[in-house]
Amino acid sequence: MSLRLIKAVAETENLDDFHLSRLLVLLGSADARQKKQQDKLKAVEGITKLAKLDFLLRYPTCLERALAQLGKDPGDAAVQPRERTSIESAMVRFRYGPWDARYRRWLGLLAARGLITLGVEGNTVQIGLTDAGRQLADQFRTDQLYGDLATRADVVLKAVGSMNATRLKNFVRGGTGDHRHEVGRGDHAVMPPRTCECNPSTAQGADVCSFV
Repeated sequence: MSLRLIKAVAETENLDDFHLSRLLVLLGSADARQKKQQDKLKAVEGITKLAKLDFLLRYPTCLERALAQLGKDPGDAAVQPRERTSIESAMVRFRYGPWDARYRRWLGLLAARGLITLGVEGNTVQIGLTDAGRQLADQFRTDQLYGDLATRADVVLKAVGSMNATRLKNFVRGGTGDHRHEVGRGDHAVMPPRTCECNPSTAQGADVCSFV
């Protein structure tokens, strides 16, 4: 893996719009599953749940493992050969999920642009699309460049969209929610086994952590 390629990934990783477009595609899938307007306002309940859904969308090899663990067809993840050997599949962000503070910024940016609504019910942030956000999400979803991503987002929501945030978090961490299964370990792990020896607190560039 060349240093130039790592730097290119780091630069892309730090582009907000790169992530915002993916989140809009994901929220578009969640929105489409809701029939009532009041339910569309909380298409995704909680930042933790959004982060885990996005994790499975972003890393298709992990989605493939999740589908297998759920007794569903792993082929629905439609992982392409290039995705199995890409730098994206070989590297997983260290601060994935709810520990990634950028989700709050991304949601703030989407809300400021009038693309999503944010509400609070108890301690849970309710996330939904505005009419403008729905229109833009639909444009992304019908764009050939986002076709595979949109199809995969539908697969993610169909497979785990009904799980609440806690159950989904535990599933991604250990496959079954059984606390005996540590992150990325055991036969039920959705995440690949972690063998990284880097120190993310001192690592240069993007907050990425290598997995094999």
